[in-house]
Amino acid sequence: MIKLLTSFTLALFVFGAAAADYPARPIRMIVPQAPGSASDNVARLLAGALTQQLGQQIVVDNRPGGALMIGMEMTARAVPDGYTIGYGPIGALAISPNIVRGTVTVDVQKDLQPISQTTTGHMLLAASPATPFKSVRELIDYAKQNPGKLSNASSGNGTPGHVGFELFKYMTGTNIVHVPYKGGAAGITDLIAGQVQLMMESLNSITPFAKSGRVRGLAVSGAARSAALPELPTIAEAGVPGYEATTWTGIVAPVGVPKPIVAKLNVEINKAIATQSLKDKFAQIGSESAGGTPEQFGALIRRESAKWAEVVKRSGAKVD
Repeated sequence: MIKLLTSFTLALFVFGAAAADYPARPIRMIVPQAPGSASDNVARLLAGALTQQLGQQIVVDNRPGGALMIGMEMTARAVPDGYTIGYGPIGALAISPNIVRGTVTVDVQKDLQPISQTTTGHMLLAASPATPFKSVRELIDYAKQNPGKLSNASSGNGTPGHVGFELFKYMTGTNIVHVPYKGGAAGITDLIAGQVQLMMESLNSITPFAKSGRVRGLAVSGAARSAALPELPTIAEAGVPGYEATTWTGIVAPVGVPKPIVAKLNVEINKAIATQSLKDKFAQIGSESAGGTPEQFGALIRRESAKWAEVVKRSGAKVD
């Protein structure tokens, strides 16, 4: 018993010392989407703020693919020393695991530990300027009269834009072809060019294009209008009663990262996203700061995973 207590006390001392010296070198932040995507935009803002606070470089490492699960698997399999963390969007933590079951080797709720939620936000239902649609009602009417003739881009399989649009199609009884891209930027480029007609994408990557008129915003996906695009109705207001699909992101780490390091990261992340500077930068791209404890973020992941599992089952969303 004495040896056990001694070992436990020594472990606490070592972990405490590690946290006190942490970080002593750059930290890798794995982002499971391509540069220019919704997740990447927010991750880089946060990485810049944390770099200043911690005095060590936070290096963004983009690892798109596998319905967002490649990046999450890399995070889960990393050495649990706090020097590899993952940027976890809702798609990676609560949607894709319900779509790609049996094809990945990571369980996000068992192999990753939550550190802190970072943002919350909306998606934009957008149309290409090459289309005639000026409203959600016009889009629905055309889609019903021309099943299978319209296509919708997404920033990848398992992303909020993918299942959010699947929910839209299910609730409106429309047949629109899903075209997944490796990141939001590529999908938006083809939307502007008219290669695809529609897209549902996080505001933090598509808002500048909507404001400049390069894509036509039809409605936002949340329960209330967005401060970033207040002139646009919600999808529910625009003719699909009961529709709601919000987005969120957060930081996760491999299971096994010492609790003192998790606690330190949580404090620093909450400090960063509470600054007016980062709040303003988030607002410019349509996101809002969130924050909270690791336990609160874990509860959000479990709650949203259950919600989207039901949506995936009901809508028939699949990896294309």
